[in-house]
Amino acid sequence: MDQLQTLVSWIKDSSNIVFFGGAGTSTESGIPDFRSAAGLYKAQHNSPYPPEVMLSRSFFISSPDIFFDFYRSKMIHPEAKPNGAHRLLAELEHEGKLAAVITQNIDGLHQLAGSRSVLELHGSIHRNHCMECSRYYGLDQVLASGEGVPRCPECGGIIKPDVVLYEEELDHEVLVESVAAIAAADLLIIGGTSLTVQPAASLITYFQGRHTVLLNGDPTPYDHQADLIVTDRIGTVMGRIQELL
Repeated sequence: MDQLQTLVSWIKDSSNIVFFGGAGTSTESGIPDFRSAAGLYKAQHNSPYPPEVMLSRSFFISSPDIFFDFYRSKMIHPEAKPNGAHRLLAELEHEGKLAAVITQNIDGLHQLAGSRSVLELHGSIHRNHCMECSRYYGLDQVLASGEGVPRCPECGGIIKPDVVLYEEELDHEVLVESVAAIAAADLLIIGGTSLTVQPAASLITYFQGRHTVLLNGDPTPYDHQADLIVTDRIGTVMGRIQELL
């Protein structure tokens, strides 16, 4: 409780909060991290491919049928709902205290909870485009394609999710905006991430504000830089904080 009271006081005293989150932010909404999802797929299908291969650009090009079978069955969770973490962040933004959510997730739950200033480092399942004619499609077009490879109804080209695959670079504009947001923040809350995926994790080194808070179940390489560490379920913690504010 002392830790939560400290965090509550810091939130109250802050006017430019930035949240940097990873897969753990969404696990309490029933969305597993991609390694767990790939492990389950591998066991169910006797698949020889590790997650880094199945989610690579070259594999997408060479084996789109397998890619989409995995992607559609294990990476898309349209039934998932925001949890306490998503709801608190949306409320803080609405109150004018939170400047940005920077997320490594692709599920769109922050927006579903009401957040508007969301920087998606790894893209989103909700944005898709035809690789031939560049028409854009929502998630419905991918889901409506059944078990096959989704194709553009206009030209027949493959519809690719706008998610960053291995062998692809992060969006430069999103990176620049993320660096600027972190550098200007007075409170940086990091949640649900092991801070091992680069270059995303290195973004937090641009923080120059007053306090850094880490909400994660396991230790991270940046623990020594944190002013406060809370090792508990992030959705539960954030829900409790919302009650205390």
